[in-house]
Amino acid sequence: MEKVFELGFGQGTQTISLPAEKVVNEVEGKDAPALADVGVAVTAALRSPIGAPALKEIVKPGETVCLTVNDITRTWVRHDLILPALLNELNEAGVPDENITVVIALGSHRAHSPEENVIVCGEEAIRRVKVYQHECKNEEGLCYVGTTSRGVELSINRRAFEADRLICVGGIVYHLIAGFGGGRKSIMPGISSYKAIQQNHSLSLATERGGGSNPNCASSNITTNEMNADQMECAELVNPDFIVNVTMNPKGELCDVFAGHWHQAWLTGTKRVEEIYGISVNEKTDLVIASAGGFPKDINLYQGSKTLDNAYYAAKPGGVIIGLLACPDIKEPPDFAGWFQYAGDLLKFEDTLRAELYNPRLYCLLPNFDGEENDGDFS
Repeated sequence: MEKVFELGFGQGTQTISLPAEKVVNEVEGKDAPALADVGVAVTAALRSPIGAPALKEIVKPGETVCLTVNDITRTWVRHDLILPALLNELNEAGVPDENITVVIALGSHRAHSPEENVIVCGEEAIRRVKVYQHECKNEEGLCYVGTTSRGVELSINRRAFEADRLICVGGIVYHLIAGFGGGRKSIMPGISSYKAIQQNHSLSLATERGGGSNPNCASSNITTNEMNADQMECAELVNPDFIVNVTMNPKGELCDVFAGHWHQAWLTGTKRVEEIYGISVNEKTDLVIASAGGFPKDINLYQGSKTLDNAYYAAKPGGVIIGLLACPDIKEPPDFAGWFQYAGDLLKFEDTLRAELYNPRLYCLLPNFDGEENDGDFS
């Protein structure tokens, strides 16, 4: 008897058929009810936050507010549904739309097209407020904040730095080296300089040459994870005023909103992710077939590597993993795509990677889609 699976792949699905008696594990998240109305849930969370006063009690009339949002690789966060409710709440607190800016926290990811800005933020937010893209290599657009105990020299987006209030919007999922996404990652790497990002990410390498990756930098680990600890220090240096983080169910629907203090609200959300996605496997197998769930999680192989990391935990040593990943942006980011030239010499690859992480090259501006320079303003 055959067992048929329909798995997400890009903007569509792929169907596979396997002998039913050979299927040992079907690993999916636990059911979690979708939010009936995302806007209503966001407003409620803003008014009854975790570890912080209500948003209206934090912002003052006439202040300037910067909102950071995730990029195109995380459209599942549904900023288009979150931002209108957040903007309305700020308006009620006395902050008009003209005092609010949105910074897309690209980290070191590629720049957006204008159309992608609309996809991420939604037409209403694009119409109401100015939207800018973070440029991690544009030194004029960065401000130095401080240096962490691990030597990461943190500079962040100037607009975020100079605003009276900073609110970070994002989503929480497992992350293969940071433990979990969301929370402090809106700061590091989201709006940080390229140099600081490289310094922070170097912590995911083993301390000794030839040691490969740091075993502490693993999915769900935030207790002994040096990279996460440094990201926490980065967030402490910036001390954002408020966060709005969401979680999603296995169907890709938003199911929870966690708002409030940048650490306490996020930490509460990580526990919810564990409840939904902390799934045990019956046994490890010779073959694992894994899907990221489609766009945007398989937008490129760099994002798709998170799926392969999850699959690794279910595979026997020497087993085979088949990843169903569409990867329309297969060459993004260029730094990651360039790693594959070292497939036959892993030690040389590691040496090159360590040299780049510890001594990152700095560039002034990111290229746009025409190969020309841009200032990141697609408003």
